[in-house]
Amino acid sequence: MKTYTRQKLTFDQFLEQCPEEGLYELVDGEIVEVRATRNHDDVADFILFSFNDEIRRLNLNYVVKNTAVFKTITANGIEQGRKPNVSVIDKDTWRSNRSAYSALEASIQLAVEVTSTNWEDDYIDKLDEYQRLGITEYWIVDYLAIGLREYLGNPKVPAVFVFLLNAEGKYQRTLFRGSERIVSRTFPELALTADQILTA
Repeated sequence: MKTYTRQKLTFDQFLEQCPEEGLYELVDGEIVEVRATRNHDDVADFILFSFNDEIRRLNLNYVVKNTAVFKTITANGIEQGRKPNVSVIDKDTWRSNRSAYSALEASIQLAVEVTSTNWEDDYIDKLDEYQRLGITEYWIVDYLAIGLREYLGNPKVPAVFVFLLNAEGKYQRTLFRGSERIVSRTFPELALTADQILTA
């Protein structure tokens, strides 16, 4: 019996081999398709449009994308290619090489992941990778309440989690539910409640 070992892809190989149609991430050296329900897309789009409105209203130096891919590194040194549902990126960083594809190796300002069946990626793997990369603000939007009870409580209730990087480079978590206004370091004047996001 022969055993064939498929070589794990690097981030650069992922960018070269990634199909042009569809949404993909590099996870543990393999290209993984990321699929979403319409409800999932509605929640992500609502956040994207809200951020975009705030950037225009206050003339902030950010761009908002749902196509940006950036390189993260796991605790074991494995390169990953992550594509958040919503990315807020410094405009100068985004425009530094406008002929490049949407892949970045630098940290971004804010990443939003809307949970789905692979919720463990958002709560465990991406949380660690984004903290390691130094992403200032990370949101997990668990509109299905499918995450861990230690986060969501018992019974589990839909929630928005905002993780902010502290001076030691560690995330501090805040939970928002119902009519609670989301508190964002990136968008301090943002006037959105958890319910508005969770029921979009």
